[in-house]
Formats: sequence, structure tokens, C-alpha cells
Amino acid sequence: MPQPSTGFGEELRKRRLDAGLTLTTLSGAVHYSKAQLSKVERGIKAPSRDLVRLCDAVLQADGALVALATRPVADTPLVQTPDAIDEEEWTMQLSPDGPSWFQPLGRRQVVGAGAASLMRLGMGGPGPVAPAAGAGMLEASRSLFTHYRRLGQSVEPGYLLPGLIAQTHTLRKLSVHVDDGTRRDLLALGSRYAEYVGWLMQETGDEHAALWWTQRAVDLAAAGGDHALGGYALVRRALITLYQDDAAQTIALAQRAQSDTLPPRIRGLAAQREAQGHALAGDRDACLRALDRARTLLVRKDGDAETPVIGSMHLPDSVGMVTGWCLVDLGRPREAAEELDRQLALVSRDAVRTQVRYGIRRALAYASDGEIDHACAVTEPLLVGVATVRSATVTIDLRRLARLLARHPTHAAVRQLAPRLGTLTRPPTS
Repeated sequence: MPQPSTGFGEELRKRRLDAGLTLTTLSGAVHYSKAQLSKVERGIKAPSRDLVRLCDAVLQADGALVALATRPVADTPLVQTPDAIDEEEWTMQLSPDGPSWFQPLGRRQVVGAGAASLMRLGMGGPGPVAPAAGAGMLEASRSLFTHYRRLGQSVEPGYLLPGLIAQTHTLRKLSVHVDDGTRRDLLALGSRYAEYVGWLMQETGDEHAALWWTQRAVDLAAAGGDHALGGYALVRRALITLYQDDAAQTIALAQRAQSDTLPPRIRGLAAQREAQGHALAGDRDACLRALDRARTLLVRKDGDAETPVIGSMHLPDSVGMVTGWCLVDLGRPREAAEELDRQLALVSRDAVRTQVRYGIRRALAYASDGEIDHACAVTEPLLVGVATVRSATVTIDLRRLARLLARHPTHAAVRQLAPRLGTLTRPPTS
């Protein structure tokens, strides 16, 4: 819960007066009441995140007001894992009517638990795997991965995670019994499976598991001779800090992932993430510079055409979409809404997770711009998708939208949406 701040209120008042604006004028520009702005200036009421960003943009504070209202967030440590990819046993419980779970165990832990208590499938004997079998598994697993990523757009993560984890395990175990060339390809693909598991884990709200799987992806890739995925792991970590509203960590991690030794696509994705961090900090110029770098880098082609693409495969113009995302955090809701309108028209209707992620952002933009009825109109058709994909990260923005709309209880559209928003934003029960 934001706490009242006399420092922020005093600076807001100073900048408003320096700009020659009355409370009434500022109220009209940011779509917050004159009474609420007065309470914020006097330190009686804490400003919301959205009010801070709108005031920062209107008063051209270049992030100074955002910085005053932002609490420091502790760094999220990267989870440390064993160096050897074959020194763990992975156990998983699959339940038809309750939660499933996954647990990595060291071999000593497995022995201590008693080997007889585990059902072993007899995979990975001493002999080599025939080249044709290894190549066949590689081809089938690549095709399966593409299907999993498509399914991830329309179902909740819990349905996909057991199969993805099992497939990652199969690839890492099979890699021990094939020739060197096939081994590298199997480990590279296994690393993409593991990275995707990490992303889905974040979608469930489990940041610790997301980091563990991202690091496991780095380990698998490195075992196959590919050290570039370590750079993308920084981009993934920066996504976690982004949703923690930690601009400084997001920027720092993203900048570390832009080394000239990394492939252009990873550097481009890192530049996009850096732009989002600068937007959180209210730094428009730095944000736009990072977006320009991202666009230049992401038009370049790199890597093997058969290797699954790193990052989203459902955004026709990822830089354009991220630009719209950033404009929301920069307190420029009208520009954001226009850009997100353009970009969402390009996204396939089958990409439900992508549609709801950026669609809720668009609704936030309209609500922040005072277009309450239109914000409700674009939100309503998204709610079925929100319930379907069950994304913890989308829910963060949905709660933010619900708070904005709750400031307008007299609007019929708000009253109609409120019960469903309440249900979808309610914390899950254990």
C-alpha cells in the first residue's frame, strides 16, 4: 500500500506552480479530482502509481516525480544450480484431481529415500542410441515444441508443464547416448524447453521456479556448447524485476544482456526490456533510444532456421507493441492507446495470451486517459481469455485496471464489469 509522502507532494506542487497550472487544470489533464490532487500535494493521501506517471508526463518531470514515489526493491538473486546436468534426479507427481508438483533431487537424496520407493522407467542404458533414432527424436521434439508454444497461448500453464518437464528430461537423458553433433542439438532444444517452462512458471506466479528453470536452460545450453542463452537469462530475470516495479534492476539486467558477443536477437530483446525499465523510471528519451536499438537489432537474422526462435513468436511487430506498453508507463495514455490499437489488430485471434496481455494494457491506457466507457468496452471481451490462460502477470495489470475503474463507480459500464473483475483479480486460494 503506497504511503503518503510530503516530499512527493511538495515537489508536485512546486512543479505545478512552476508550470503555471492550477489544480483544476492539472486535474483535467490527469483525470483525477482536484480534491485528490490537493490531498496528495499536502501529504495527506498517497499517490497511486498511475497518478504519479501521469503527473510526471504532464509536468515534463523526466522521471523526477516517479523517482520520488518509487520504493527501492531488493535484487532478486539468480538461483544457483549444479554445474553437471546429469547429477540430478527429477521427480514429478501427477494428480488427476489436485495439484501436481515437480522436485529436483540430488542422487544422494534419491538413494537416501530408497530406490525401491521410485518407479523407474529403465531409460538410458549403457549402449549408444542409433543415429536415426536420435535424429528422429530431435525432429519430433522440435515439432512438439512448436505445438506446445501454440497451446500455451490458449490454455493455462498447469496443463502444459508436466509434458514440457518430461520432454526436457527426455532430451537431456538422450543426449548422453548419441553422437556429438546430435548431442549438441538435443541439448540446445532441451534448453529451449527449459526456458519455456521457466516462462510458464512465471505465468503461474512462482518466480523462484521461473528463475530455477531459466538457469537450468542456461546449463543445458552451455553443456551443448552454446553460451549465448546466458545472455537471454538476464532478459528473463529482467522480466521478473519489471513486474516487481523495479526499474533500476530491470535496466541493469537488460544492459548486461547487450554485449556485442551475443546474437542480435538476444541483444534486441534486451534493448526492448531496457526500454520498459526506462519507462518505469519515467525516462522517455532513454526509453525511445533503447527502442530504436531494439528495432535495428531485431531486423537482423541469426541462428539456425530449424532452432526455435527465442522470445515471443506471436508478435508481428514486437518493438511496436513494446512501444505501446512503454507509453502507458510513461504517462502518455492517448499515444499508448493508439499504438496498442494498431498493434493488436495485427495479432492472431488464436494468440489468446498475447491478446489479453496487451489488450488489458490498452484498456489501462484508455482508462488513464479518462475514456472509461471505452476502457470497459475493450476489457469485457478479454475476460473469457483472462480466465482461460490464468496468467499471474496479466493479473497484475488487471488489478491495476480494476483500481482505476473503481474510481468511477457511477459509470454503468464499470458497475457491470466490477463483479467479474473482482473474481478474476482475487488471490488464488491454496
